[in-house]
Amino acid sequence: MDRVYLDHAATTPVDPEVAEAMARVLRETHGNPSSIYAEGRAARAAVDRARDEVAAAIGADPSEIVFTSGGTEADNLALRGVLKVQDGRDGLITTAIEHHAVIDTARDLELHEHVRIDVVGVDRYGVVHPEAIRDAIDDRTSLVSVMHANNEIGTIEPIAKIGAVCREEGVTFHSDAVQTVGALELDVREIPVDLLSINAHKFYGPKGVGALYVRRGTRIATMQTGGGQEKGRRTGTENVAGIVGLGAAMRIARDHRPTESPRQATLRDRVIAGVRARVPDAVLNGHPTERLPNNASFCIPGTEGESLIVALDLEGFAVSSGSACTSGETEPSQVLLALGIDRELAKGSLRVTVGRSTTAADVDRFVDALAGVVARLRDSAAVAV
Repeated sequence: MDRVYLDHAATTPVDPEVAEAMARVLRETHGNPSSIYAEGRAARAAVDRARDEVAAAIGADPSEIVFTSGGTEADNLALRGVLKVQDGRDGLITTAIEHHAVIDTARDLELHEHVRIDVVGVDRYGVVHPEAIRDAIDDRTSLVSVMHANNEIGTIEPIAKIGAVCREEGVTFHSDAVQTVGALELDVREIPVDLLSINAHKFYGPKGVGALYVRRGTRIATMQTGGGQEKGRRTGTENVAGIVGLGAAMRIARDHRPTESPRQATLRDRVIAGVRARVPDAVLNGHPTERLPNNASFCIPGTEGESLIVALDLEGFAVSSGSACTSGETEPSQVLLALGIDRELAKGSLRVTVGRSTTAADVDRFVDALAGVVARLRDSAAVAV
């Protein structure tokens, strides 16, 4: 059976060019980037080249890029680092649909650091309205964190407008852009964002490496003590091979985006049209048009997400019911509940995310398989009743 991978929002395969770049580092560049002799200088040069590549892909200055172990650490560094240096301003505003790396960090800060948390709601499409952010800001607000696009439902948020509100109010603005870097054009010179989280394995890079963009002049404290690497913002010996992989993946994604993102959007629309035709009562989650080019998210009445995933896996398709970080949970996603979706309906969620290797034939095979799986699951549920 030829398997079809349709969970690119969870992670992506490592691009062969990225893997080869990392392998060269592992074979040839064994020095510590902090050492001043030749081997150390070679490692430092590799890190610096990657920093240039990451910065160029988002319009940043290389000095504004801080390498991390991934998107979760980048989110933690942004939230904890900013709030730690604020004097007399202990307010954090975030939204009801953030990734757990943000919302759980916010709750931890509320519990243990006595940070005041305000959670702003969304509309039925999952859109965060800029005026809702403005209404929540007061003289205690230090930081606003709104993701660029939601990992479960694909809705793209108006972060340029939200950033403009924050700039007018004198509040630091962070955005988790893990799902959008590599998929959407993103220029920090045009968007008033102060901190931006990046994760390599979402755009065909390695797992365990990411970055935080920190706009020059933004105050942020380190979350760990040690050797003072990354200009003291994130200490610890750099993961040279991973960082090189991140840089290569960002360069490749930037080069492919003008053609690949529209191609994936066509496949995404093919998924949506096919599911609606073969499973007419399926509910599309997220915004109908302002959504990630690869994301199609549904709630399918009369089914449960876990059963859908297992049955489709047996048919040769890898899909998910939402965030891979919460796929083992039995409760409906807080993202879907925040949209106002009924709890029982939300249990039947299915997320399909296409990628570089996906073809129209793959999509058509998936739609056929899904229609059969849904029919079987509903028949089994009817018999059980």
